[in-house]
Amino acid sequence: MNVAGQGAAGGGKMQSSERVNLRAGLMWAMGLLMVAYVVGLGLYGGAWAPGKEAWFNTVVNGWLGELVLWAPAAVCWLAVYRVGFRRPEVLLAAAAVTAFAAGDLYYTVMTVGGGTLPYPSLADVGYLLVYPLMLAALAVTVRRHQRGVASWVSLDAAVGSLGAAAVLAVLLRPVLDSTTVGLHSFATVVALAYPMFDMLLLAAVAGIAALGQVRTGSRWGLLAAGLVVFAAADVIYALQESAGTYVLGTPLDAGWAIGLVFMAMWVDGTARHERPRTQGGSATASARVLAVPTVATAAALGLLLMDIGKPLPALAHALALMTLLVVAVRSRLLYGRLTRMANLRQHEATTDALTGLPNRQGLYTRGRALLLKNTDQRRALLLLDLDKFKAVNDSLGHHAGDQLLAEVGVRLRAQTRDGDLLARLGDDEFAVLLGDVGRDEATAVAVKLQAALAEKFVLNAVALHTAVSIGIALFPDAGPDLSALLRKADIAMHKAKAGGDGVHVYGSLDDTDGAARLRTADELQTAMTSDQLVLYYQPKVDLATGLVHSVEALVRWDHPTRGLLYPDAFLALVEESGLMPTMTRLVLEMALDQAAAWQGQGRDLTIAVNLSASSLVDADLPEQVAALLAARGVPSQALQLEITEEFLMADRDRARAILTRLRENGVQISVDDFGTGYSSLSCLRELPVDELKLDQSFVFPMADDARAAALVASAISLAHSLGMRIVAEGVANAVAYAELARMGCDQAQGYFISRPVAAAELDRWLSNWQCSDQSTDLPQRHSSAARRRPRPTTRNR
Repeated sequence: MNVAGQGAAGGGKMQSSERVNLRAGLMWAMGLLMVAYVVGLGLYGGAWAPGKEAWFNTVVNGWLGELVLWAPAAVCWLAVYRVGFRRPEVLLAAAAVTAFAAGDLYYTVMTVGGGTLPYPSLADVGYLLVYPLMLAALAVTVRRHQRGVASWVSLDAAVGSLGAAAVLAVLLRPVLDSTTVGLHSFATVVALAYPMFDMLLLAAVAGIAALGQVRTGSRWGLLAAGLVVFAAADVIYALQESAGTYVLGTPLDAGWAIGLVFMAMWVDGTARHERPRTQGGSATASARVLAVPTVATAAALGLLLMDIGKPLPALAHALALMTLLVVAVRSRLLYGRLTRMANLRQHEATTDALTGLPNRQGLYTRGRALLLKNTDQRRALLLLDLDKFKAVNDSLGHHAGDQLLAEVGVRLRAQTRDGDLLARLGDDEFAVLLGDVGRDEATAVAVKLQAALAEKFVLNAVALHTAVSIGIALFPDAGPDLSALLRKADIAMHKAKAGGDGVHVYGSLDDTDGAARLRTADELQTAMTSDQLVLYYQPKVDLATGLVHSVEALVRWDHPTRGLLYPDAFLALVEESGLMPTMTRLVLEMALDQAAAWQGQGRDLTIAVNLSASSLVDADLPEQVAALLAARGVPSQALQLEITEEFLMADRDRARAILTRLRENGVQISVDDFGTGYSSLSCLRELPVDELKLDQSFVFPMADDARAAALVASAISLAHSLGMRIVAEGVANAVAYAELARMGCDQAQGYFISRPVAAAELDRWLSNWQCSDQSTDLPQRHSSAARRRPRPTTRNR
């Protein structure tokens, strides 16, 4: 059969079903012949039929024995036919099985009728070819599946191989001794080659077994069993032959045939499964990885101990020493690998993955060491917290937030000295442990860090400006250890954030503020469930007609012990505590309840409600607002939502999507504090905005500042050119009121008109307002009151 030619050419191949039937027939024939051969050897070896030994010798040991050897060869070549030259290990194994069968056939034919053969002969060529061919097949198989295996795993294979070879050298001592005598003879060299090849074969099997991270196919066990049985038959035969006890026709003769059958089954399975699975990290595999080098090491030590009482063969002694040497090398490599892994895990455990800076654990580990290194040295711990970072995450997404944090880490690292310890504690908090500094030096460093972070960041083509609040705790004044410094710096940081100063050094009186913040945060939870939050309303006057068509709802906290609290006393804490969405929903519910009440009284007023950036990131907001309106029967035109420029600029696409859906539901959109942010004309043109509210910082000075008045006039013209209304906030006197009316401003609100008041008081105010001639008498009636009122602030409006 021209196997190679048929494997390469496509036209002459038999059909798939024919190949399957032929393969099944060959496998059955191989199995049945093997069973018959083993039974025949058992009967013949038992000598139960005297006088028929010659007949049994010819049939069983002769022709049946040859068929048993050639059946595995046929199975192998059918496998080669299926895969061609794509799988060299299949071709090499088939050649090995065929070489043994050919050698045995030559021996049988030449010795029929009592003939003899010289030693060595051509039969020995076939027998000996099995070993290099199978070793080559093993090498190709392991190479296919050993890519990426660590060097210490390969050394496990070497340990297993050397240990097995050392034990075999002891077992084969009689054979080796008999063959090494007169080594100058070619016959003795051939005789010595058999046990040496056996040692190599079994050593290779042991080495592959040690490769616990390599799986050479689901039928690897068949190949290993076949090689072990084949080599074991060789060893037993050699020992019996050297002792003069070998008898032809015993079950030992089946050992080579059984080994070849197992090899053929492996070849067949390998040809059918071209992609053996790689082995996972199961507990069984791990145990095998440890077992092989452990057993090999124990065997080598045992042999060397035996050598003390009874000298071992020189080969066994050398192999045992080599085993221990490789074990030592393996242990050194494994120790280095484990050390590197431990260092890597320690580095990962103490390093922030986003910025590459030490994390909180890294700060504790290295910071404590620095504090203990020189307890007399002055130090300062700076705790930095980015202001309004949550709005960046909510508006631009967490990926942009991560980019911002990474850039912040780079800028902070550039501003710190080599001896300073910079760490990221988590979220938007960073810490810097400064060495050899006092209060003034630490404050100067904090100011420098603020300036570095004040420069704009560009993320996804969006320019962002950040601010940072920094708390400073001095060592050893604020505490003797890092835990105390962190706690005091955190208190100072919140003090800096609340005061608006940006930098605060911890003092002994600051602890009371921290406790107060904790109490306030807890009380806020109660306030939201016990009707302590109330709404005040500030009217917005139509400057052309003097009528009031809308009001702004402003939240207050009616605290049971502290009285009425304005937003600046609790809104920052609401944002920090993650309570803003809950508060926003409560404010919307209360505002719409009031709108429904006014509607029932025949008073049609639009209520404006402020929304924070954290509330506007909720994609379900338009549906929630629509549901609140429908539940109260309030028309959507009665609600106006005020948003800040920060939200518009932070995420224009998100803003457009959410605001468009709100507008489609009929809700009006107003941009609050216009002029204080970074709105662009394109942003205002693209987004569905109905109204601009000009910040009071432009309105208040316009009576005395011509440039401020010019800016106000320009803003009014801009709003009208874009088809929007414009509302002036913070109108504090009659001059500003009259000037705004002259400029064509649409609406005005401020203390000059009315402070924010409760709903009942607003009802009385509106009744009085409707009874007067608003368009002509308002400036005169309020001018004296305006002189007595303080300048309004955004927080208290």
